[in-house]
Amino acid sequence: MLTVRYTENFRIEKPCILTIGTFDGVHLGHQKILKKLNELKQKTGLNSVILTFDPHPRKVLFPEQKDLKLITTTDEKLALLEANGIDIAVVYPFSKAFAQMDAQAYIRDVLSKSLKVKHLIIGYDHKFGKDRDGDIKTLKTYAQEYNYEVEEISVQDIDNINVSSSKIRQALDKGDIELANKYLGYEFFITGLVVKGKQLGRTLGYPTANLQSNDPDKMIPAIGVYLVKVQTSEQELFGMLSIGKNPTTDSDERIKIEVNIFNFNQDIYNSNIRVSFIKRLRGEVKFESVELLRSQLDTDKKNCLKLIEQLKQYA
Repeated sequence: MLTVRYTENFRIEKPCILTIGTFDGVHLGHQKILKKLNELKQKTGLNSVILTFDPHPRKVLFPEQKDLKLITTTDEKLALLEANGIDIAVVYPFSKAFAQMDAQAYIRDVLSKSLKVKHLIIGYDHKFGKDRDGDIKTLKTYAQEYNYEVEEISVQDIDNINVSSSKIRQALDKGDIELANKYLGYEFFITGLVVKGKQLGRTLGYPTANLQSNDPDKMIPAIGVYLVKVQTSEQELFGMLSIGKNPTTDSDERIKIEVNIFNFNQDIYNSNIRVSFIKRLRGEVKFESVELLRSQLDTDKKNCLKLIEQLKQYA
């Protein structure tokens, strides 16, 4: 997939099939749109193109809302779009000035001149332009003038999926990984850098990789202990991961992400890994002694191994 950052001078060489959106999470609802894009690509031979935005529009339009977290970082989103067979992803630098662009000017300058849209696939509720006065009717009004066709994704098509980025964020907030994964159509994951921690896990017999997310706006699931899969540069292994403050051994109030990778003893400091979440085992507990904590970790690992065996049976 070709990824480009939009500039005023950017031009796509050939006419394309286009869809537009933030695509946070690239969930099942998004995937249905991408499937339509790819089906039309097969019929017409035109490239499939996504126009998406960075930063997330809500970050720019509502800066006072500090609590918006993203299901996928821009890089994660682009990787998922590529996995869904998209040819070109155009990342538009969203700004207040762009939000004030006249709807016709947006169609003329961005969609027509720069992106050479020939066929536009768009949701029934898509809004754009100054005061969000552009919509599906606006796109159809100018279709003949700018030589493109519009295919509307109906309210029935979207509502039948019954998925939204908001629902996924709510599930992750509650630690309901299985529901979030059901909505996503894949396992929710975090990519990040392995950094040095206090290495307390080693003293308990459970050495951990301390994960630092690559984006401060990345959604982190609820505090607790999880069964996960860890993708390093060389292999994918199971592990158990803790999100929390480590109240038994640490007075530091910061939330930390630590993963114990099963059957693994390599040095991966300063390397990037991807952690995919499978199931939440329990919440965080403050134990009265380190011995009780170690006993609970033994139980957690046994529970993880049982779940892994079940997963292998149904694979």
